[in-house]
Amino acid sequence: MGVWKELKDRVAVVTGASSGIGLCFCRELARHGCNLVMVSNQPEQLDFYSKEIARDSGVKTYIVNLDLTENGCADRLIEFIDSNNISIDYLINNAGVFSFKPVSETPERKIDCFLKLHVEAVTALSRRFAMRFKDQGRGRILNMSSMSCWMPMPGIALYSATKAYIRVFSRALHYEMRDYGVTVTVACPGGIATDLFGLPEPLKRLAVRIGALATPEQFVKGALKRMVKGKKQYINGMLNRVSIVFVSIMPTGVRMLVKRKMLDRGIER
Repeated sequence: MGVWKELKDRVAVVTGASSGIGLCFCRELARHGCNLVMVSNQPEQLDFYSKEIARDSGVKTYIVNLDLTENGCADRLIEFIDSNNISIDYLINNAGVFSFKPVSETPERKIDCFLKLHVEAVTALSRRFAMRFKDQGRGRILNMSSMSCWMPMPGIALYSATKAYIRVFSRALHYEMRDYGVTVTVACPGGIATDLFGLPEPLKRLAVRIGALATPEQFVKGALKRMVKGKKQYINGMLNRVSIVFVSIMPTGVRMLVKRKMLDRGIER
């Protein structure tokens, strides 16, 4: 209970807050009494879920309809926070984009989206809040990378490359800020039971039972615990932590097999 008590009456900014793991973060934070600034470019879902969370948990929820791929997004978020006199304790950079297409088949606008969302927005928001947290003498940042950051994998090159940037950037920023009472945690999820690869529900449930996959809720709880404790990095599941060694030295033939059997199917869907 000690870790969760830290969240009560605090305020967290969560990007990508209107769906998926971002929404899970919001619900779990609210369950422990943490107020929310929910950021998303999906205004209807944002409005609906912010009201639902406020009603069910009693926390304050603020909504910011913001496209993080637009120039000046960090400035607009800061302006909203200042105009509402909100003191922020946590920043969770969760918003992300995914694509199964190889680089040569990816439209330029999609490539631009990867770079702006995973590199520019994460960098700008982390920097702005790190500066504020430094002045406060406390604060926690959680940035979402991926297990794919260790895998130069054909078919998801843009995703894995930009997630690798997030991991390296976050680890370095953590060391830069540690003397000021500010920590940066990078989460590298792998094996989450979502619909990303189209697994049948019975197989997905079996994978969760044997520990091959984690539910989004399980992952979020683990990530939040590490963030509150000020840990540098979180990789969910022993299997994922052990597999890092193997995926980093995976032979080319195995990478191509994974691409053809799993990633190419994602393109077909």
